[in-house]
Amino acid sequence: MGSSATAPWKQLLLNALQSNSHLKHSSYFQLATVGNNGRPSNRTVVFRGFQDDSDKIQMNTDSRTRKIEDLKHCPFAEICWYFTDTWEQFRINGKVDIIDGYSADPLKLQHREKAWFASSLRSRLQYLGPTPGLPSLNEELSEKTSLDPSTGPVGAFCLLLLDPDQVDYLNLKSNERQSFTSTRTGSGEKFWTSDKVNP
Repeated sequence: MGSSATAPWKQLLLNALQSNSHLKHSSYFQLATVGNNGRPSNRTVVFRGFQDDSDKIQMNTDSRTRKIEDLKHCPFAEICWYFTDTWEQFRINGKVDIIDGYSADPLKLQHREKAWFASSLRSRLQYLGPTPGLPSLNEELSEKTSLDPSTGPVGAFCLLLLDPDQVDYLNLKSNERQSFTSTRTGSGEKFWTSDKVNP
């Protein structure tokens, strides 16, 4: 059993991303949430990097999607990320912070704006489309719909930050599995412990 203040699983994940970077799908993972009906809901989302030097995982989403309803009901979620070349799986569990345009924290709003401008123009245009999940009424985005590249985030744009507290790492090539758990010190600093567990 080892312990560390920096997330020991983060380097494993960065290595996996590097080793699988030639595969476009390596930047996609599944995000599972729990709905207010108590049922799980799962979807594929894009990894948008870590927030600054932290171990918080960034995702972008539309504020009108069901995952936002789910996260408002229950802020906990789990990521399942499988890297096909290196046969590595990461299950990352934690609390998700929803940062929309109504956030009262100016620093969070800055992070949201930074995430917006880091997205492609094509990706940003999706947030101007019809409400996701509603019946399609031929409200396709008009070819004429345009967005000034210098315009800040539109209302529907949300930044999601998953703050991990448990990570399960499985390497199917070496048949090794590690479990990482975080605890907080009295001052609020995150502290990680790791254990080798049976695959």
